[in-house]
Amino acid sequence: MIAPFDIFRVEAPNGPSSIRILAVDDFEDWLRQVRLLLQPRPESQVIAEASDGLEAVQKAEDLKPDVILLDIGLPKLNGIEAARRIRQRSPSSKIIFLSETSDPDIVQAALGTGALGYVRKIDAGRELLLALDAVLRGEQFISRSNGSCLRFSAPEGGCLPPLDTFPD
Repeated sequence: MIAPFDIFRVEAPNGPSSIRILAVDDFEDWLRQVRLLLQPRPESQVIAEASDGLEAVQKAEDLKPDVILLDIGLPKLNGIEAARRIRQRSPSSKIIFLSETSDPDIVQAALGTGALGYVRKIDAGRELLLALDAVLRGEQFISRSNGSCLRFSAPEGGCLPPLDTFPD
């Protein structure tokens, strides 16, 4: 029998049992929470952590993780600038921002770096695994509670309605 969420699982680039993750946040308690959220997926392994943007860039370049979970408000180098540098040094790594903000300009700037995911920290318990699956399929994922106008995603520069207005 297939477990309810098995239909969402995708094969990782390194095989079905290996999704290598770099988690980046300057708050240790949040990094611990991220590891707990990933526990239902034993194939999703946090292979390294970083607590600032410069360290994130270096670890991404050295380790070439499949996925990078990246905060925006980081010391030394903010997450948006770190993502730009990571895209140059580890272009196959997929980036999911985990942030507290829903400011549309910040969301736009974050996704403008080439990141495929944006999950609000308040929604991570419900959405992190869904975002991980979507991003591994090469699809964009944005938190449903992010009611911002996503001008960059709509044709002709228009606005998309908040994602929670779309049917499940």
